[in-house]
Amino acid sequence: MAQKDDFELWLGKVGDRGRGSGKRFANRIRQAAQLAGGSRAHGRARKFDGSRIGRGAGAGRVLASGPRYRGPTARRVVVKALYSEQEDRADGKEFVSRGEGDRHQFRFIVAPEDGSEYEDLKPLVRRFMAQAEKDLGTKLDWVAVDHFNTGHPHSHVIVRGKDDRGKDLIIAREYLTQGLRERAAELVNLDLGPRTQREILRSQLREVEQERLTGIDRRLIRSLDVEGLVDPRRGSWVEQDLRTARLRTLSGMGLATEQRGGRWKLDPELETTLREMGRRGDIVRTMNHALRVAMQPRAPQDQAIYDPNAPDARPVVGRLVAFGLADEHADRRFLIVDGVDGRTNYVDVGAAVLDARSGAIVRVEPRQAGVREVDRTIAAIAGASKGWYSVELHQLRDSTATEPFATAHIRRLEALRRSGLPVEREVDGYWQIPPDHLERVEAHERRLRARMPVTVALLSGDRLDLLPERDGATWLDREIVAEKPVALGRGFGAEVRKAIDRRMQWLAAQRLIDLEGEDYRFRSDLVDKLERRELGAAAEKIGRESGRAFREPGIGDYVQGICRGPVQVGDRKFALVEHSLEFSLVPWRPVLERQIGREISGVVRGGGISWTIGRERSGPSIGM
Repeated sequence: MAQKDDFELWLGKVGDRGRGSGKRFANRIRQAAQLAGGSRAHGRARKFDGSRIGRGAGAGRVLASGPRYRGPTARRVVVKALYSEQEDRADGKEFVSRGEGDRHQFRFIVAPEDGSEYEDLKPLVRRFMAQAEKDLGTKLDWVAVDHFNTGHPHSHVIVRGKDDRGKDLIIAREYLTQGLRERAAELVNLDLGPRTQREILRSQLREVEQERLTGIDRRLIRSLDVEGLVDPRRGSWVEQDLRTARLRTLSGMGLATEQRGGRWKLDPELETTLREMGRRGDIVRTMNHALRVAMQPRAPQDQAIYDPNAPDARPVVGRLVAFGLADEHADRRFLIVDGVDGRTNYVDVGAAVLDARSGAIVRVEPRQAGVREVDRTIAAIAGASKGWYSVELHQLRDSTATEPFATAHIRRLEALRRSGLPVEREVDGYWQIPPDHLERVEAHERRLRARMPVTVALLSGDRLDLLPERDGATWLDREIVAEKPVALGRGFGAEVRKAIDRRMQWLAAQRLIDLEGEDYRFRSDLVDKLERRELGAAAEKIGRESGRAFREPGIGDYVQGICRGPVQVGDRKFALVEHSLEFSLVPWRPVLERQIGREISGVVRGGGISWTIGRERSGPSIGM
């Protein structure tokens, strides 16, 4: 039977409702447990686990205690495009929207040990969830996605935290940790039958040559004697043969050495090394699968795992091939980027979420972890101003500092405040900075780099083949006029080279660049002119649809109106601000997300816009 660590359940709140709401919900649960007959043992409160009032408590205890499908011949199941009970392609956004007010959700992975025997996991998961609904006595709102790209087919299931009556769904711990696994194992055993001795032996023989941590390795580690040696001549003759064969394989890897008397010494880092080898093997399979799906085959020597910690780590520019989960347990994600240098890179992006489609062009580089110059400037001004920072104080201390330059420091403080650092903004625009500001920033940057080791910039949201004849500024144009354009190699780099040639022909036909003999002459304002053409076309379309006139604000102009949300114009995002019979398009900033539908006002500066939330100009200012 599967061990406890074969089951992984994720519980988490949907959205951020603050600490208070979590405490209130916990109090309600404790009160419900007391009303249901919960008692205190040994003078201490029993931790709530849903055992008494949670759904599936009885089924969980029965399934956990009965013999059912156990023993070496049992089929094991690890319960660790989205589909649902009825749909093969469920709407993920709709599911998220339905669960927006839920206090928690249940996430687990269903991973049959013999998952490769199934052509499709959907029928199994649907039957499994139907059985869970019977056990819990309620319909469940769930979605799932199947993964077949790691050599271990498995399904990710997310269940909303509400029952069919709209109340909080509480599931007993016994059912979560034992019942779900037993129910899944029942179904797999019914489908495939108990494992035969031949299947068991075949499975163990496969482990002998594997470059990953195996069950044989774990048994060898448990068999180490006081001298740190292992004797394979223990157990049945089959077990002896398996151990001896595995030790010889490990010896070939440099991870085991034969000693006198037939005993073996294992490498102290055996487990860590084999886990890393297994991880790399999974990465290679993931890359090959993604490249096959994208129909972009690449030779093994042109595939690499991007290491942002390497001394020679350089930025990677390329086409986004795939984006997915790298570690389900730690909620880490990965990108596969087909680089312009001819190499395809697997990139661990940590907890980062990228809003881009396959085919987009991105730039990946190591995240810099450390105090920035902007942080030192803020700390220095605050240190000389009794712990306060503002644009006025900045310009008072540094007469060369322009307002846009000082406003960039406000944006940094806004970002730090949203990340939870103790920097406080007063209504008059002054910021209170703690004395240990730099130490806190440094610790924050270290944590951020551990969570998200790289930064990912979206260079083009559209595929390369759509760019050569785009009537607007593109990544290709910026590369054409760049002083140091990215170096192009084979593979995707060769495709970019051809796309640039086609783009220059289109630009020449539009009289945006000049052809002199066989050479092209570029104008310094090429990108700016293309951006203005693109913005003008977008504004004309919005004007036709809304019946409002477009007003383009200039430096020093005052902008006021209702923020209607973001508008994508090529690779740039603007905020649509409506006022009376006019509208404006101004650069979008994430801080405006919470102001959609509200009145905002601001003054256009050289480096952006200083926004004021609300109608009054004297309201709190947001430097942007």
